[in-house]
Amino acid sequence: MTRRNFTKAVAAGLAAQLPPLLRSQRSRQLKIGLSTLAWNVSRTSLENFEQAIKDTSELGYWSFETVAPIIEAWDADGSLARLIEKYHVPLKAGYIDVNVTDPSQRKETVASVMRLARLVKKHGGNYVVMSTNGRRRSPAPDTFNFAEHKANMAAALNEYGMAVLDLGLRAGLHPHTGSVVEKRDEVYGIMNAVDPRYMTFAPDTGQIQKGGADAAQVVKDLAKITTHMHLKDYSNGKYMGGYCPLGMGVVDVESILNTLEEAGNSPDVMHELDRGNAPMTARETAAFSKAYLQRLGYQFQR
Repeated sequence: MTRRNFTKAVAAGLAAQLPPLLRSQRSRQLKIGLSTLAWNVSRTSLENFEQAIKDTSELGYWSFETVAPIIEAWDADGSLARLIEKYHVPLKAGYIDVNVTDPSQRKETVASVMRLARLVKKHGGNYVVMSTNGRRRSPAPDTFNFAEHKANMAAALNEYGMAVLDLGLRAGLHPHTGSVVEKRDEVYGIMNAVDPRYMTFAPDTGQIQKGGADAAQVVKDLAKITTHMHLKDYSNGKYMGGYCPLGMGVVDVESILNTLEEAGNSPDVMHELDRGNAPMTARETAAFSKAYLQRLGYQFQR
């Protein structure tokens, strides 16, 4: 599919989602925010951050999440506080990579986690999302032995979670493609091994689906300890790392949201989409996903 045809298809899909609700009129309690990733705001790029916050506010998403380097860089001169005040959209969570397989890095990682948690709290947020270190260097074969590292990984995650809890925030594990917690059995294995008082579940539904598992089933199984989520769809297409706006892929987004609503945990939910070679602007993807969520009965600020 060419970029032009893809854009036309998206426009048609968006138009189809604009009529009044076609689904259940059940009460919806979750207030859905937005990750800045779609604007290419990442660990290595500080560009587009203000545009991401501006679009998030104007589209009416309830909050935003971004990565640790962005929070640290924009806090240094007071810019983050000014940005939040300017666009009236709160920071909900910060995202950080943590090492869970090398005990020699534990002390340094705890310090990094606490530094981010303090900044998140300073700017009104309440959550630290943690993704683990990588399992291999492509194209080398995957030789990571999860069972061998499991106990040490759980101990590390519990320690990082305790550090965050000591500051009055919550923490959750974010399984990620290419990390040491990637596959279905690894997700269940590590979540059964950690202490849920300190480390809860913060899944990315698209990443889970891409990893070969049924994201809706995983969320259903772990709903009681799910306290944060990256709500992402997956189509296995050539754009955006195979991900797509909500409602365009194979992830059962509606079922996932129903599970969260019924679980009663009131988790933070952040719509997220990888940017990559997207044929749409970041704002267009967020607007499309907003229309889909509205069709399911979700409210936005505007």
